[in-house]
Amino acid sequence: MKTQYYTASSLDGFVADSENSLDWLLQFGEPAESYPKFIKDIGVIVMGSTTYEWLLEHEINKNKDQPKPWPYEQPAWVFSTRNLFVVPNADIRFVKGDVKAVYQDMVNAAQGKNIWVVGGGDLAGQFFDQGLLDELIITITPVTLGSGAPLLPRRISNPPLKLLEVKHYGDFYAELRYEVVRD
Repeated sequence: MKTQYYTASSLDGFVADSENSLDWLLQFGEPAESYPKFIKDIGVIVMGSTTYEWLLEHEINKNKDQPKPWPYEQPAWVFSTRNLFVVPNADIRFVKGDVKAVYQDMVNAAQGKNIWVVGGGDLAGQFFDQGLLDELIITITPVTLGSGAPLLPRRISNPPLKLLEVKHYGDFYAELRYEVVRD
């Protein structure tokens, strides 16, 4: 079982632009080819409120007259200090505070599968800070944004991350897989 931060990033290290838009990423169409294999090994999904609200606005409630169902079968933890819309018939658990306080509940719910930290970068950083992040799987796209939501707003330099794998997908994507090395 691993806790993995799997995301896409601009070449200059942003997961969303300064207006929280993903249009720069969506121009490429379908997600990286590794996604179907990746999601099969996921038992729990974790995200922050900004990511959750983006999903609500751009996926679930894009067509207000015909909302889509929650896209994940796995239980999801959403970290937020606010009350958010609850998607009907979805196993979503709203929590606030320290990720370490609910981590064991996530591990139990994952039933031996991996935990996916969807986003954002600061939430992934909180898992890193607590020694709970095992891998980063970053799909680099050939765009630069100049500003926005940073990929991982933490200094990780000693020990550095260990490169496990580099994959090339089509004309656009380079996927990097890093292990978090602990002292």
